[in-house]
Amino acid sequence: MRAEIEQASDAAKQSIGLLRRHLDWDTVDKRLAELNAASENPDLWNDPEAAQKVMRERQQLDEAVTAIKKLERDLEDGATLIELGEMEGDEASIREGEAAIRAVEKEAASRQVETLLSGEADGFDTYLEVHAGAGGTESQDWANMLQRMYARWAERRKFKVDVVEMTDGDEAGIKGATLLIKGHNAYGWLKTESGVHRLVRISPYDSNARRHTSFASVWVYPVIDDRIEIEIKESDCRIDTYRSSGAGGQHVNTTDSAVRITHNPTGIVVACQQERSQHKNRATAWNMLRARLYEAELKKREEKANAEAAAKTDIGWGHQIRSYVLQPYQLVKDLRTGTQSTDPDEVLDGDLDPFMEASLAQRVYGGGEAVEDID
Repeated sequence: MRAEIEQASDAAKQSIGLLRRHLDWDTVDKRLAELNAASENPDLWNDPEAAQKVMRERQQLDEAVTAIKKLERDLEDGATLIELGEMEGDEASIREGEAAIRAVEKEAASRQVETLLSGEADGFDTYLEVHAGAGGTESQDWANMLQRMYARWAERRKFKVDVVEMTDGDEAGIKGATLLIKGHNAYGWLKTESGVHRLVRISPYDSNARRHTSFASVWVYPVIDDRIEIEIKESDCRIDTYRSSGAGGQHVNTTDSAVRITHNPTGIVVACQQERSQHKNRATAWNMLRARLYEAELKKREEKANAEAAAKTDIGWGHQIRSYVLQPYQLVKDLRTGTQSTDPDEVLDGDLDPFMEASLAQRVYGGGEAVEDID
């Protein structure tokens, strides 16, 4: 077996071993049996909340066990293909086996990253806000590209995406948008995406075809359930209603159905125009505010809270976490981990996992030095 394939095989085995230890492999069958027995108990659904918790744990554990067994089987099959190919001089079988081992290495590493998602709120659904920086149409178009990028990333993972609020740009793009992304570990995956994102390109809005730099910010915070109590005094809040923008029919355009809530002590502002009913938009906005305040409390418990908060203070130079260069060359570079891609079109179409995995690993394991930005 070639040296690089042996290295890939060893890396896959190491990742699979970590996955097994994370699940406590020696006791996992016993735990699954307990959960299966509980799920078959007719009295389980007398307490719907407890029943959902049991079913969710059962599903997640079963999926994890099945995935690990498949990885081990695929790794063994790949090694067997290579061995038979070398014995028979069949280069096609060797290449097929090598491809299988590389695929296992990649999948095992990805699943290993998911074990990093063990934070208090990592399993929750998430809100994701995008806001255009200074620069008018250029930044507003960039903000629109970013919200599409995250929507495409969510679709790749089979997550559900709802547009909670969107404010159209003056000529093109958007001034801001809030997405609700629903899926297992949605917040855990996206939480390191908060910060300023920088775009460099030849502007389609510049008749002289000059290169422009644009900025937009992203803010991610978890959707919290009713079991988490966040106290908010209504006297601390200002509630404004306004007419929704964009598509939605005559009712949306002629009544003050959209709701904006400003939390005066923190300066946090949330808005919702998703529904035609002002009552429903108000309820959603309150939930968003509770989520934002909860996210703020989580940040206080993290060692890097101050640095992250500083990165959000200004949508411009010196605060970006990632740069996307489309001209004169093509490169996307994360300024925290150094992770790069030479295919920005694919990144902007939702291929964000390598960047998320690197930043999650850095957050858990530490390390990493200042990374030089790109022109």
